[in-house]
Amino acid sequence: MDNNEIIVGLDIGTTKICAIVGKKNEFGKVEILGMGKSESLGVMRGVVANIEKTVNSIKMAVQEAEQKAGVEIADVYVGIAGQHIKSLQHRGMLTRADLNDEISKSDINKIIEDMFKLAMPPGEEIIHVIPQEFIIDNEQGIKDPVGMSGIRLEANCHIITGLVTAAHNIQKCVTKAGLKPIDLILEPLASAEAVLTDEEKEAGVVLVDIGGGTTDVAIFQDGIIRHTAVIPFGGNVITDDIKVGCTIIRSQAELLKLKFGSALAKQMKDNEIVSIPGLRGRDPKEISVKNLANIIQARMEEIIESVYYEIRNSGFEKKLIAGIVVTGGGSQLKHIKQLIEYITGMDTRIGLPNEHLGKGFDEIKSPMYATGVGLVIKGIQDQEEHEKAPEMAGVKSEVPKHRGNWFRHIFKELLADESDKSL
Repeated sequence: MDNNEIIVGLDIGTTKICAIVGKKNEFGKVEILGMGKSESLGVMRGVVANIEKTVNSIKMAVQEAEQKAGVEIADVYVGIAGQHIKSLQHRGMLTRADLNDEISKSDINKIIEDMFKLAMPPGEEIIHVIPQEFIIDNEQGIKDPVGMSGIRLEANCHIITGLVTAAHNIQKCVTKAGLKPIDLILEPLASAEAVLTDEEKEAGVVLVDIGGGTTDVAIFQDGIIRHTAVIPFGGNVITDDIKVGCTIIRSQAELLKLKFGSALAKQMKDNEIVSIPGLRGRDPKEISVKNLANIIQARMEEIIESVYYEIRNSGFEKKLIAGIVVTGGGSQLKHIKQLIEYITGMDTRIGLPNEHLGKGFDEIKSPMYATGVGLVIKGIQDQEEHEKAPEMAGVKSEVPKHRGNWFRHIFKELLADESDKSL
């Protein structure tokens, strides 16, 4: 098997670290070759809090993925999330020298490269620059200007920023685990690739990825990404609430949530009781399933209200025909679809990462693996983009590495620093 065709997505989450190995098959679908996961012990709310524990978890996940896929993993596409992620809109402009020359990919790349030079607040850097639409000589609403003529080329871009320290820590963990991070990809963008259809993106849709530490939001309309946000609450906060509300240990609270939890208390029977074993010979504890659902519903309502605030804040609330697609581990909670529809008044479905998958692991088709599968899809797109680049005459040296451009720059700097220390 040609290792150049193989792409590895590494999802460094708050509850689990997951390595997924995949490649594109002859039918254009993504074929998953192997998957490994381990408990994430060094990550809090999407941000690395302990390097050593995170490195060990990455190694365990990667080793399992290598065994199942029968390949050696060296390069990975890594996801980034956390409440430090922000987004903004900006317009870039390029004045071209000759009206007769067609607008080329290199012209678009120049505008994107200039966007990476925008002044950011201290400690923040640009992760992604995503062109939304182009304006040629005041003619608006152009999606693909390549081949057109014009002097003044403008681009409305969606810019996503994050803390440099968060990216440095991810890079350190990945390299210390013996891997090379090719690119850093925002997790809601990866999840969107795995669970959304082109028709939904065109009609207008909100992706809500409920993870362990964070809830990621991405809004698409007219096939273009319009808004991104990361909410610093996820499934772990619900578990903590159950732990405190029912006065039980955390592992029992997590099991209760998974087996008996519901996002709608009125769907549960009043007389249904769950018995929890007591600690060290103590009497068992009886917990009402309805009370459990009340605790879960209170926190879920808070998370959904935060998501709804982001939807209203985006200005696209009335243009989202496809409604909401909810994915991630938190989307497996019973009755969550009904609660979201009740609070937002928008159509909702559970997003499974099987939209672009061919045959392979059935386990991977759970919503909790949406980000990992999306990272593999993003990696395949990145490889194809770079393969096409040399074919464009006169553009080869000018093609930027859009996604993770600054991350690659940091990666080179850190490697240089480490080599200096070893001398």
